[in-house]
Amino acid sequence: MFAVDDLDAFKRVFRRHAAGVAAVTALDPDGQPVGFTATSLASLAAVPPLATFNMAQIASAWSAMTVGNHVAIHTLGPRTRYLAEKLAGDNALRFAGDHWHPGPGGIPILEGVTSWMLGRIIEVHPVHNSAVIIVQIETGALGPEDEALLYHERTYRTPGAQV
Repeated sequence: MFAVDDLDAFKRVFRRHAAGVAAVTALDPDGQPVGFTATSLASLAAVPPLATFNMAQIASAWSAMTVGNHVAIHTLGPRTRYLAEKLAGDNALRFAGDHWHPGPGGIPILEGVTSWMLGRIIEVHPVHNSAVIIVQIETGALGPEDEALLYHERTYRTPGAQV
């Protein structure tokens, strides 16, 4: 058992909870591409198609998370693990290279992903120093099939892989 104020124990609980890895891309207010990895992607509703993810308000892409702005949500597999690593790395290098192309409205679309969805942010709910972002999906595409890419205990993994 741990106390409610035991931050380290709270973090360990969620490190033990494997989550699928997604990448979110957008354009910042200056029209520059921004992106990050998210393990909080969830389907909120099928009709209309709504997705949700969480992010810290101190994230480099925060300025792009405004109601009415568009984002692309990408699902990743083991073959695109390098994209997760790239978007979790140095901000200056996230869009250096040919691993993306401008999609509808110029929104960055990542290459080789298992799927991508483009949508409009319809709600932003700040909660302490983070936020829940709700996106109404407008279009998308399925990419090559792949296993899931999971994040567990600070490591990228695939289902059933031996440690």
